[in-house]
Amino acid sequence: MANVILVVEDEESIRTLIALNLQAAGYTVEEAKDGTQALEKVKSVKPDLVLLDWMLPGLDGLDVLRSLKADPAFATLPVIMLTAKSEEHDIVLGLEMGATDYITKPFSNKVLIARIRAILRRGDAAPPEENIRYAGLVLTPGQRRAELDGAELSLTAGEFDLLALLAARPGHVYTRAQIVARTKGEDYPVTDRAVDVQVVALRRKLGVFGERLETVRGVGYRMRG
Repeated sequence: MANVILVVEDEESIRTLIALNLQAAGYTVEEAKDGTQALEKVKSVKPDLVLLDWMLPGLDGLDVLRSLKADPAFATLPVIMLTAKSEEHDIVLGLEMGATDYITKPFSNKVLIARIRAILRRGDAAPPEENIRYAGLVLTPGQRRAELDGAELSLTAGEFDLLALLAARPGHVYTRAQIVARTKGEDYPVTDRAVDVQVVALRRKLGVFGERLETVRGVGYRMRG
């Protein structure tokens, strides 16, 4: 069965063009013209991925993203933000809130399709069966579940992947570029600042345990060995 993509875009001409290109690439497409309709469609259709415009009437893209990530049923749903905003702080904000990817307008249809395929491939890949255990931390990749001292952690998909990467090899130093490549894929357009912001957010959620996530000055990050 073809993957279902929900296209959320208020400009009908853009939405229709994206939908036609996705259908030509073999995807089933659902459409929404605003944030409220988008949330209704997600619940009724249960898409495999959402293309979400930032600037929407009523609930904007970030409001929709925030609602999705706060709902356990859709917290891991891949979301690609489509927007004319290209400043670094906007990219960081979207990623910190849990966006899977970020594409600025205007964009190449080939690039969009390639990003979608890469994200869906990662989702279809068989997850590691073995749990990752480190100190009082237990990560269950197959369920995307994280527990610290028996209490469940509420992590975004990116935060879970970052924590799993570092906790699996305590003491090993990863550069920012390696972190992006291992958790997002090669050539993913994320700045060093975006990685730093994600680390800060993860440390905040880990509390005192977050002190184990160490910065290696001039290199990157590691989990204390």
